[in-house]
Amino acid sequence: MVEKLAKAAWMKGRKGPVVLVIMDGVGFGKYKDGDAVAAAYKPNLDWLMANCPNTRLKAHGQAVGLPSDADMGNSEVGHNAIGSGRVFDQGAKLVSGSIASGKMFEGQAWKDIAGNAIAKKSTLHFIGLFSDGNVHSHIDHLKAMMQQAAKEGVGRIRVHILLDGRDVGETSALEYVTPFEAFLAELRQQGCDARIASGGGRMFITMDRYNANWGMVERGWHTHVLGDGRQFASATEAIETLRKETGAIDQDLGAFVIAENGQPVGTIEDGDSVVYFNFRGDRALEITAAFEQDDFDKFDRVRRPNVVYAGMMEYDGDLHVPKRYLTAPPSIDRTSGEYLCALGLRTLACSETQKYGHVTYFYNGNKSGRIDDKLETYLEVPSDIVPFEQRPWMKGAEITDTMVEGILSGNYDFLRCNFPNGDMVGHTGVFQAAKIGVECVDLCIGRIRRAVEKVGGVLVITADHGNADDMFEHKKDGSLSMENGQPKVKTAHSLNPVPCIVYDPDFQGEYQTTLREGLGISSIAATCINLLGYEAPADYDPSVLVH
Repeated sequence: MVEKLAKAAWMKGRKGPVVLVIMDGVGFGKYKDGDAVAAAYKPNLDWLMANCPNTRLKAHGQAVGLPSDADMGNSEVGHNAIGSGRVFDQGAKLVSGSIASGKMFEGQAWKDIAGNAIAKKSTLHFIGLFSDGNVHSHIDHLKAMMQQAAKEGVGRIRVHILLDGRDVGETSALEYVTPFEAFLAELRQQGCDARIASGGGRMFITMDRYNANWGMVERGWHTHVLGDGRQFASATEAIETLRKETGAIDQDLGAFVIAENGQPVGTIEDGDSVVYFNFRGDRALEITAAFEQDDFDKFDRVRRPNVVYAGMMEYDGDLHVPKRYLTAPPSIDRTSGEYLCALGLRTLACSETQKYGHVTYFYNGNKSGRIDDKLETYLEVPSDIVPFEQRPWMKGAEITDTMVEGILSGNYDFLRCNFPNGDMVGHTGVFQAAKIGVECVDLCIGRIRRAVEKVGGVLVITADHGNADDMFEHKKDGSLSMENGQPKVKTAHSLNPVPCIVYDPDFQGEYQTTLREGLGISSIAATCINLLGYEAPADYDPSVLVH
């Protein structure tokens, strides 16, 4: 249990609550072309930016615990930082360090995985996102593990590739497959039978999250485990054929199975070992459950092979999932939610399914469940299961309904929500849809602002990273990258800063109207604690408020 925070003598109380709105994927674009945030009609945000204290916060790279400032931020590390008030080394950095130091290969989980395959002369399977996007996974981690396995004597390796096109270029799959095939050929020359066995787009198979669409996981199970699906001679042939037939970008490509003489080259069988090599947890939990749970009821697994299974990291620290993992996750303690509960403050957290876990699980330091059942209310609005460009407004209205009702009720001291539009619609690469998504968020913020004003509260608006602000690829000189006469679409996150706006209608001069600059989104926690009338913990990153 954390200690109770001291009152901030300099901050007078407000009648109403502090409300935190996280506009997922909404940053300040570097280029006019492709900036769906700047292009959107957003009178509410424009007014707030013109009339309220505001600053720009870092939301990528080392500011959120990633290895370098060339690394894009993401929603998971972003919400970790916002909720914990400090920066912790995150998945990519932890895994890279574990591999470089050799600690991963000295751990019991790796010994179980490799040892099983060696002792039984069985297959070691790797399943995961196949790119260097460094958001869910990194191909260098995969290659390092395969090299180590071959060195130790694993004789047969199969890789099940989930095509990205989201954290990297939308049609970049072959840029990874072609050199990887050469890498596999080298392993085969060294005596290890290593091949790609199956694959498909990350938004079509395997990588569902928050129980939004178990059909994706079922398709992945049939593809990777059962070898049940359309057959091709190679991953290259599969990608080229499916792309030509459907016009889909990588993340949406259909499933494929690599086969010889009509037989899949890499089904998962009893006695095999399996590594799910994504380090990020949200899109790892469901496929992990399919492998690990005895009483699994989400779909008919047909058969469940008896395997030694490991995840790259522990994906849920409360439920201890998976049972075996290769790298320990960051140990995030003393989150802002714990401090608010210790003070007896009442909290509401809300989003739709796509980001519900972000304002709860990730915000609370990768811990499932409420911190205090009596003080906290978590509300999930079920997401539509449709392509996001077809419903760019998503569930913004319903989230706003919940927030406005909570604000006006007087039942909460602190409310937080996430609007996923800028991120989820931004990932589709459809500029018009992303623009509409941002406009929807603006409408929602207008409603929330009026509710905050009515009850005398304070509204803090920020984002976890950029996305919709950078929808087109640009060259190093700033000019647009073109493809077939059109701007080349970018579906990944951006490296751009994000806003921090403080709307305080009952402001009484307690802090300067010029906010601190040069901070990261981890400073949001101390800011909200200050606005609630308390001093932030001494080791929290500084508040944007200067008093």
